[in-house]
Amino acid sequence: MICNFKIIFLLHIYWCLNFKLCDSACARAEYETNEECCPMCAPGNRVYRDCTEYTSTTCVPCMDATFLDAPNGLRECFSCSQCDPGLGLRIKTACTRTSDTVCEPLEGHFCTSENRGSCIHAKTHAKCSPGQYIKQRGTAYKDTVCDKCAEGSYSNGTLKNCQQHTECEDLGQIELNPGTLKSDSVCGNKTPPGLIAGITILIVLILALVTVVLIYLIRKDKLQLPFQCPAWIIPIRPEQETEPVVSIIHFYDE
Repeated sequence: MICNFKIIFLLHIYWCLNFKLCDSACARAEYETNEECCPMCAPGNRVYRDCTEYTSTTCVPCMDATFLDAPNGLRECFSCSQCDPGLGLRIKTACTRTSDTVCEPLEGHFCTSENRGSCIHAKTHAKCSPGQYIKQRGTAYKDTVCDKCAEGSYSNGTLKNCQQHTECEDLGQIELNPGTLKSDSVCGNKTPPGLIAGITILIVLILALVTVVLIYLIRKDKLQLPFQCPAWIIPIRPEQETEPVVSIIHFYDE
């Protein structure tokens, strides 16, 4: 029985040595290559040459517009992210050799998708319509919230609170146009009753004067028509046509 256990133990050791599954993992600050554990490069650096039995890993800094933000055994650095204005983004923190670009929404936008603390897509804040007020202003991560004005108040869509309609009577005026949800009341000055009466009388007098003048002119034209009209307008009757006059001179002998 003991012999069997020894055989099993030896087979297990042989299997571990051949497949390196027993205690073959590299340390946290190492990476495995060519069955060797090599020291990782520091953040901001990449592997230029792997380690050997006699030399350590050779590292070089990342080039411009590339980065590595953690210890690594990589041959290439990552490209820095771009903050595309077409997606409603701008740069919040510029890219370095040890960190990627951090993007944020443009003014008037809010983030709709995020990755590792950086916004990757944003939308424009909603605009409230006339008749609505801004219940909650939009932020970098929340859209604008709008709500409808109550009766007796109004907003053009840009107000944080609806305004009450103006009471024209309180101003000593009359209401020309009632207020709506979109606009305020339109007030105007009251017209004195005496002024209205005076204007009415003046209009009546002007109309009467114009009527008298027209009647006078019409009558005057009728009386003067035969004398003022040209001769060709007045027809001449045939019997009134003048015969040519022939003068006959008689001579008498004395």
